[in-house]
Amino acid sequence: MQTEEQIAEESGTASTSRSWARLDVPIIGIFVLLMLQALVSASDFLVPVITAFLGYFVLNRPRRWLSRLGVPPVISAALFTMLLTSLIVVLLVQLSSPAAQFIEDLPSLIEEIKQKLASAGGALEAINEATDAAEEIMAEGDADTVAVEVVSDTGIVTTIFSMAPGFLSRIVFALVLLFFLVASGDMFLTKTVQSFERFQDKRRAVEVTHAIEDRLGYYLGGIAIINAGLGTAIAIALYFWGMPSPLVFGFMAFGLNFVPFLGGLMGATIAAAVAFVSLDGTWAAAGVFVTYVVLTSLEGQFITPLAISRRMRLNTTVVFLSVAFFAWIWSVMGMVVALPILIVVKIVCDETETLQTVARFLGDETDKSSGASAEDGA
Repeated sequence: MQTEEQIAEESGTASTSRSWARLDVPIIGIFVLLMLQALVSASDFLVPVITAFLGYFVLNRPRRWLSRLGVPPVISAALFTMLLTSLIVVLLVQLSSPAAQFIEDLPSLIEEIKQKLASAGGALEAINEATDAAEEIMAEGDADTVAVEVVSDTGIVTTIFSMAPGFLSRIVFALVLLFFLVASGDMFLTKTVQSFERFQDKRRAVEVTHAIEDRLGYYLGGIAIINAGLGTAIAIALYFWGMPSPLVFGFMAFGLNFVPFLGGLMGATIAAAVAFVSLDGTWAAAGVFVTYVVLTSLEGQFITPLAISRRMRLNTTVVFLSVAFFAWIWSVMGMVVALPILIVVKIVCDETETLQTVARFLGDETDKSSGASAEDGA
């Protein structure tokens, strides 16, 4: 038989547990909101840091291969950093002139598109008339307000180039951090292993790290090669269409194709808009748009699934939401790093027994990696 004191003590314990349970939801909600705010506020720091760590995982295997040949990690890091820096400098030099010209012509390009659309007549003209009428009605209602015209002499070119120092500083920061990560050799892995106490956890940490290096490096390397081929094919196709600066569109296709779903559509839209003005024909613009979409569709539906391991297949909805989320908090660079981050999360879940449910959710219906990982860990 329990005494009254024991019953009261158990009742108090249960009441305290329920109170803490009621506090869990708001505490978790506050933590999520603070974390989102931190991700947004620290974007200038987090984006280059994450980019450098992704590059570290990709380059770790080549660095170990060079180490077996007697090359010190510092030399390997310097070699990789110089190669990446040279590649970036060459791209900036080769593309700076046509890209600057395109940006400078962008306002006149937009104005010319508006004029052509306005002269098309029909429904577009009716929409324009309705818009003008609505503006007149609103103007009548605001007749007593003072109209102030803001004249800005800062064009699109000045605005974009004013962002260049910040963008270049992030690139330099990412390259410097990448150099130190690669030059440290296996110190990052060693420190990670030392943070665990049980031997089983240490072994699992090594397996997860090696899996990230292998699969992320294989994926990003394969995607880079495929995107280079896609950019070349699009540049050649647009050259035969008579597009100006087809090389710029080839590099644009290469970069945008790292962004799932939206990258191809954005590239096709930009190319069609330029074709609409440059080629002076609606059918030519439609042809350029279709050509761009067909080439990116062939790459996405046939070439990439055949060339990239099926173990890297992901839930399409999760991929789209990841791209949208990171685009929301980190803008364009967020869209670029969204898929690699999701791949790392998927690999960690694949290699962790307690996260197999999450791994199955992140994979598509044909993904077998979660089951295989579970069997390996059993």
